[in-house]
Amino acid sequence: MTKEQRYRAYLRSYLITPENEPGFFALVRDIWEHPKFQSMSQYIQHADITRVQHIVSVAYLSWLEATERRRLNVTATARGAMLHDLFYYDWHTAGDGTHRLHGYRHPGFALKNARALFTLSDKEAGIIKRHMWPLTPTPPNSREGLIVSLSDKYCATQEILIYKSPSYNRRFRRDLEEMRRSMK
Repeated sequence: MTKEQRYRAYLRSYLITPENEPGFFALVRDIWEHPKFQSMSQYIQHADITRVQHIVSVAYLSWLEATERRRLNVTATARGAMLHDLFYYDWHTAGDGTHRLHGYRHPGFALKNARALFTLSDKEAGIIKRHMWPLTPTPPNSREGLIVSLSDKYCATQEILIYKSPSYNRRFRRDLEEMRRSMK
């Protein structure tokens, strides 16, 4: 995927629905529709982007990347990405220290929560547990996991740029609106 294709896919991730992206949602519909997953819309992930939007962006970019490659498990990629940040707290708050080391600890929380709600393959579990590499020392143990880890970093970077750079924010909003109009 080129840099421009990745950016366009990131934009599209804000506009996808089960109706306009049925191939993606066929793999993750049970996760998407689960009340525990939808409850994460109340949490901000990076800057002013909700956790659900962040997760969908990561999962959509990962799914697209995996579909371009040969012999990758596209289902595990999409599902692992949809569950990679499945934790039920706002990591920006809690001045009492309960969210200290969040970056290191949340993959374990997400994996525990995902296992409580869904049956996971070993590959999906590995994707969730290892997605924070290189912050955490253990790298992904599959190409699918590497794709999710890199997509997570790309989306987080985009979200921070949108928030921190007024000119980038304007460009993003303009491009998103243009894409929205073109999809009608």
